[in-house]
Amino acid sequence: MTASRLARAAVAGAAVLALACAAARGTTSKPRGELWAFTGPWDSLSNASVVANARRLDAAVTGWIALDTVTYQPVLLYPDPLGNGERPRRMALVTSWYRDRFHPATIRALGADAARLAATAGATARLAKSRGYRGLVLDFEAHEPADLSVLVAVARAFADSARASGVGPVSMAIPATDTVGYPARPLLQSVDALVVMLYDQHWAGSEPGPIADRVWARTWLGVRVREAGADRLVAGLPTYGYSWRTGKQGETVGFGEARRAVQRAGTRLTRDETSGWLRGSAGGATVWVSDARVVARLAADARALGVTRVALWRLGLEDPALWKALSR
Repeated sequence: MTASRLARAAVAGAAVLALACAAARGTTSKPRGELWAFTGPWDSLSNASVVANARRLDAAVTGWIALDTVTYQPVLLYPDPLGNGERPRRMALVTSWYRDRFHPATIRALGADAARLAATAGATARLAKSRGYRGLVLDFEAHEPADLSVLVAVARAFADSARASGVGPVSMAIPATDTVGYPARPLLQSVDALVVMLYDQHWAGSEPGPIADRVWARTWLGVRVREAGADRLVAGLPTYGYSWRTGKQGETVGFGEARRAVQRAGTRLTRDETSGWLRGSAGGATVWVSDARVVARLAADARALGVTRVALWRLGLEDPALWKALSR
């Protein structure tokens, strides 16, 4: 999963908020459940974080399997930072992101050729099995509503091949707000769970703002709960932020990097009263970033909606206090 998300608001804001509140009222609080985390295996800070915090995690998505845009075959891009122990459960991301962007054309091509799809899905399952992965997260983004039947078919082929090889569960990452292009119920006919990406309310190409305002995240997760039920959802929560300069795309920043940047500028991060996110300025840039309080509150809201599995995107960017906050 990348940071950039293009949201299509399929439900009016007031109606969506009503659905979320109704879901929250009708659900009792549940135990902590499972804590998942995604790594950026190209990043030494991410690798160090997953090694240091492995015992705190139930599952870590440490593998990165890309689909080649020419051969459509799976390519394992990075070495895994974890050994093949029992905890956490190691999983792999299977993504159409290659080099610098998502390639929906790859998924469409696979969906149009049953033999090629079977070969690619089988090769992916064998690769995951050979590297000791015990689950997959499919990450096929930037699709249009017209691609839904292709997404369902391709996801089913990957999931069936993985299960036949003893690799599972198989989940799919979906944008929180795109209920038209990524509707929950049809996709859950193919996969075991959906990772709802509750981030990029504001993104690299937008105006500055919180990446996941608490009301925004609670609202859209509530919509997904109403669609599919809480038991088959994973709440994907942001550990990062962005630094925006006028006229330029925002750049991803972690908590530590954001704090150091504002300190160098002689300023500090302050709490935005409306969203709860940290914000500041540094050398002409506007910074918004997550911290332990933000993530802990988002996790508590997910549990209140009945979603007991939480996934962090991504390790290496988090506030170090996050681990203690989530263990409470």
